[in-house]
Amino acid sequence: MSAPFRFPRFFVTTPSPCPYLPGKTERKVFTELSGTNAGDLNDALGRIGFRRSQSVAYRPSCLDCTACVSVRVVAGGFEPNATQRKLLRRHSDLVATACKPWTTEEQFALLRRYLSTRHPGGGMADMDEFDFADMIEQTPVNTYVVEYREPTVDGVPGRLVGACLTDHQSDGLSMIYSFFETSEGARDGLGTYIIMDHILRAARTALPYVYLGYWVEGSARMQYKTRFQPIERLGPAGWQLFDPPAPAAAPKTGVSAGVDPKGVTLVH
Repeated sequence: MSAPFRFPRFFVTTPSPCPYLPGKTERKVFTELSGTNAGDLNDALGRIGFRRSQSVAYRPSCLDCTACVSVRVVAGGFEPNATQRKLLRRHSDLVATACKPWTTEEQFALLRRYLSTRHPGGGMADMDEFDFADMIEQTPVNTYVVEYREPTVDGVPGRLVGACLTDHQSDGLSMIYSFFETSEGARDGLGTYIIMDHILRAARTALPYVYLGYWVEGSARMQYKTRFQPIERLGPAGWQLFDPPAPAAAPKTGVSAGVDPKGVTLVH
């Protein structure tokens, strides 16, 4: 009997400054996702803490730090708190549509506004239309872009106010990258709403988890992820529920990203 897929070859990136913890150095181990079994491999690697970026699966492999911890929300157990319920009601008029992973000018314009406001000096600040197309369209797995629009008027789709690149895995949804309207007068809490919509979407379709990438204790940029309970983290004993201290202040929510030394977008 032949194996379901050939054991992948893994590589390691060159160490570079950590974007989350000052004074630390990051390094990643990665492998290529290709061929007819790319989806199965991505699912298997996702269960042990890997993330996907285009046709690459990667995870942190730092020499002197283990702060990056994979986290996932248990979709069936999620019960929004009072603040989250208020956001669900506020944005209940939005029209969410799962679209094929093809880029549009409207999506790119929204991304540019988001990056200029939230991450002006980040690794994606110089992303152009071709980089964006690569991020969205270069996928060997089951992927879609969930668009969030204002209500339809007279048959005309409303304005695009949010989007999330999402992988549909065998055990859940993996949020690869989300972005949303941040200009003056924009709706509050869109980032939180997009995460909750994915959690509820997973629960409705009997998918047990929503993968949020990595949580970094001590990094203010990552603390928003622990607001979605129940949440599990991956440790030496496997996936286990945990209850971290609540963030002191509400951060600007959005799935974040970095860029490795080779220029490949690596989304946390």
